[in-house]
Amino acid sequence: MQLSRFGEKFAAKSGISGLMDDLGAALTDDPTLLFMGGGNPGRVEAVQVAFAKRLSAIAADRDARHQMLGVYQAPQGDRDFRDELARFLNREYRWSIGPENIAVANGSQAAFFVLYNLFAGVAPDGGERQIHLPMSPEYVGYRDIGLSDNFFTATKPKIERLAGGQFKYHVDFDGLVLSDSDAALCVSRPSNPTGNVVSDAEIASLDRLAQSKDIPLIIDGAYGQPFPALIEDSATAFWNENTILMLSLSKLGLPGVRSGIVIARPEIAQAFSRANTVVSLACGTLGPQLLRGMLDDGSLLQLCRQEIQPYYAQRRELAIHAIEAARGDLPVWIHKPEGAFFLWLWCEGLPIDSVTLYERLKKRGVIVLPGNDFFIGSGEDWPHSRECLRISYAGDRQTIEAGIALIMSELHNTYAQSP
Repeated sequence: MQLSRFGEKFAAKSGISGLMDDLGAALTDDPTLLFMGGGNPGRVEAVQVAFAKRLSAIAADRDARHQMLGVYQAPQGDRDFRDELARFLNREYRWSIGPENIAVANGSQAAFFVLYNLFAGVAPDGGERQIHLPMSPEYVGYRDIGLSDNFFTATKPKIERLAGGQFKYHVDFDGLVLSDSDAALCVSRPSNPTGNVVSDAEIASLDRLAQSKDIPLIIDGAYGQPFPALIEDSATAFWNENTILMLSLSKLGLPGVRSGIVIARPEIAQAFSRANTVVSLACGTLGPQLLRGMLDDGSLLQLCRQEIQPYYAQRRELAIHAIEAARGDLPVWIHKPEGAFFLWLWCEGLPIDSVTLYERLKKRGVIVLPGNDFFIGSGEDWPHSRECLRISYAGDRQTIEAGIALIMSELHNTYAQSP
């Protein structure tokens, strides 16, 4: 079988395909594996019950059932859902958007594939344009998404060491220099993988920089505002006409419905929808149908505040306590957890790289994500990029406690065996 260049690129093993392979193994091949590697949300019973009731109501309504199962949606997605989401965002944040600013996609991963390639890649004049990540590490799913080579550039972060064995990344504005080939800035807020939250001041500076270069600022808000809002209270939701805000229903507990949302000025939302129609024909209706009414009546925000946020807060504290109790004199630092549901460990001076550590942990029955693949566009020659792990604390208490015990045990062994 001879593949095209596209086929060779996208059929090859990648960081994101490896992550999903591990998820499949944990769910089906070997359910005894302690899965602390992926972005699968936790099983919050009250959330599942709420959406099950909504699904039952749709199934019992003849017209709603037909709308969900039997009709192609318009290119930008369900108009009633987009109307409701626009009302919600205007009410909550005093923005001024309408349904024309909103486009629905079949998951945010697919949405990023279309969006990134709208802006970056081979330009009409034959030159190459890139997406710039102002603070690497960034989401592993971005790495292989471009249709051309040299798709990303990135700036390494400043590292601030904090009390209690924690640290924090900051945007290094002194080192952040954009070139004429940079087509957009993109930052996840809160960060996947680190749980870092780029501050309001940093966002304002990135916005000014993007506007000065006449390029968009893309904010990946999959874990942030307005839902599920797994983000520290001091962060303010941000959008303007030069911003493209990406949202997802997955972290609400709905990864199976594959619903992503693009919020942008109308010409960008329309361009995205036209390209997305070529790729997907139409977006799915289940996610938008499930949320219909829950934005207008406030029940979705109530679900986030009363169920989703406390669930992850409790498990975050459990995970941090487990690491701190087992850390001893290991030079292992925890990135200050400000959002999402990950802990990012910096194993300073790690005698092996994080991929080797990942393989050893997998043999011991726990799956994490090695940090190497997250340093997209820069950092491959930076020792720090080989010393980090992403650990999910979305699972049940037993998984968190048992998994972290294995991780810390292996780290003690690894450092002890170093010459």
